[in-house]
Amino acid sequence: MLVLEEGGRADRFWIVRTGTVALDLHVPGRRAAVVESLGHNELIGWSWHFPPYMWQLGAAATTPVRAYEFDAQAVRTMCADDPAFGRAVATWVGRVVAHRLHASRIRLLDLYAPYGSGSR
Repeated sequence: MLVLEEGGRADRFWIVRTGTVALDLHVPGRRAAVVESLGHNELIGWSWHFPPYMWQLGAAATTPVRAYEFDAQAVRTMCADDPAFGRAVATWVGRVVAHRLHASRIRLLDLYAPYGSGSR
């Protein structure tokens, strides 16, 4: 089951309650490459928070998933109307992005660095 498609309009986001979702990246001429697996209490999608509001990755459920769904425009409006809430959401989304970038760095080092990431 497809949850979202890379390059599509990021008009909503989800928090996983149960199940597993694979984040993937389009690779021309090949099957999409899975870059991370998400589970309980993890955020599916951060692109809704940053213009141009287009998904940077795809996502597909790998097991049956139950998730809370949020309307991105409504949340952005609440963030604009309540600066403290907006800062809290921005900090949360920023932490998710930072974690995913760090995890991607480790995976790339494990794949391409002569001695891996050294995280083992």
